[in-house]
Amino acid sequence: MPKVNQLTVPVENTPGTLAHLAKVLGGAKVNIRGFLLTTTGAKSLVKFIVDDEEKAKEALYEAGLPYFEQTVLHAKLPNVPGALGSLAKKLATKKINIICGYQTVEKDSKRVSVVLEVSNLEKALHARGQTPSDRL
Repeated sequence: MPKVNQLTVPVENTPGTLAHLAKVLGGAKVNIRGFLLTTTGAKSLVKFIVDDEEKAKEALYEAGLPYFEQTVLHAKLPNVPGALGSLAKKLATKKINIICGYQTVEKDSKRVSVVLEVSNLEKALHARGQTPSDRL
């Protein structure tokens, strides 16, 4: 299972905020591969996985949008009942806490894509001792 960089943008929780962020990235020809928006009161965090991280960072910077980077797990799992539970159990067995996660899949797809923030990335990457492209 590879690791990927996630960009997190702290923003105000107001109508149009996600539209603005998507426009900034789209205008820079950055494709959003995944996102998660969470809110707490008047504040939001938008977490992005993008196809071109450097272009995304430059576009956010030029738009005056602060961001921070984090390396996260990006697992591809079979689209079958219990697949996510199996992965979560493997991490728990290694005492790795899942801090945040998101997943999506299109109907009838054979695989799902899962992004996980974990308490110990290196330990999670080695949880099954497979090659970097196959891990977990």
